[in-house]
Amino acid sequence: MSLTVLIAPSGFKESLSVKDVTLAISRGVRRAMPDAKILSAPMVDGGEGTTEALIAATNGKMRRARVTGPVGQPVDSFWGVMGGKGPRTAVIEMAAAAGLSLVPRDRRDPTLTTSRGVGELILQALDHGAERILIGCGDSGVNDGGAGMARALGARLLDAQGHELPEGGGALERLAHIDITGLDPRLRKTRIDAAVNWHNMLLGEKGVARVFGPQKGATPEQVEQLDRGMQTYAACILRATDRDVAPMQGAGASGGLGAGLIAFAGATLHPRFEIMLDYLDFDRLLGRADLVITAEGALDGQSPYGKVPCEVSRRARELGIPTVALAGTIGKGARQTYGHGIAAYVSIVKRPCSLDEAIGKGAKLLRRAAENAMRMMLVGQQLAERQHRA
Repeated sequence: MSLTVLIAPSGFKESLSVKDVTLAISRGVRRAMPDAKILSAPMVDGGEGTTEALIAATNGKMRRARVTGPVGQPVDSFWGVMGGKGPRTAVIEMAAAAGLSLVPRDRRDPTLTTSRGVGELILQALDHGAERILIGCGDSGVNDGGAGMARALGARLLDAQGHELPEGGGALERLAHIDITGLDPRLRKTRIDAAVNWHNMLLGEKGVARVFGPQKGATPEQVEQLDRGMQTYAACILRATDRDVAPMQGAGASGGLGAGLIAFAGATLHPRFEIMLDYLDFDRLLGRADLVITAEGALDGQSPYGKVPCEVSRRARELGIPTVALAGTIGKGARQTYGHGIAAYVSIVKRPCSLDEAIGKGAKLLRRAAENAMRMMLVGQQLAERQHRA
């Protein structure tokens, strides 16, 4: 009897996209079990590659766009329409309009960069009749709290003299009033979900300016400026919308875009993997599977805390479905994953090699590891059949 295998991996940073990882594992499975039925659920976290993965998984369509980039100049961007039944669903990854990769290294100043392009993508999705929008928050190059996005959607951010503030998080400490009367009315009729890092807060020592500002080019003085701006921004949002974003989980995601999505787009924030699993209809696919294969660059003691292999294996365990994890490296504490649903794990590297070599041969190593894992499973099947006959 052939097996139904659900492949639900993460991408391998700096090596393989989640699409490439899924393909390599599929080929390995087929080498060992040509008759296996393969289902795919590429696990993405809302950052770069999210739209492509979800569109490919659902046979949807990509849409090209030209929007305002993070430094205020036009950039080529994209969004997608998911396939399948149900409401017309658009997928947007904020990194496609305001990602760090779109900010030239000599212009990385988060006091100036803007999320305006994210709002422009939302408007395009609404113009194309989207009834539901999923926004992936990750890999951002901004720290403006979604203020630029809010402007694109019709809000006005004013100083004490009633003048429009310039773009960028650095101006927010001068914010006095937010006028939301011009927000696009279609936002109230559209379900908007945002996949965020649930632990990213807006303010304080663990706030977005202090934790991520330096990574985006902020000096120590600019970090303080950005944090003051976020405090003023949160207070003005409360007055304008009656939404207190300051203490909300995930409000600091993508330079505070989470807060802006709540306040101006009426979005609901979700832990990134939970909502991605829902949009992928993961539970339906899981219910059809006999085995799950997941993968990530490293498996270690941190894997049970929000990493893809354990997020996948927990759900599989609830249905009694075993999960095999393939990993580039097996680190300290990896055995802890056994308590979170991983039935077995395998390193894809079988002999000493350099990191560059492992990265260059990532697809080949994954394919071989998947094939070997499935051949070991065939041995188990043969043993079970032998015992049954006896």
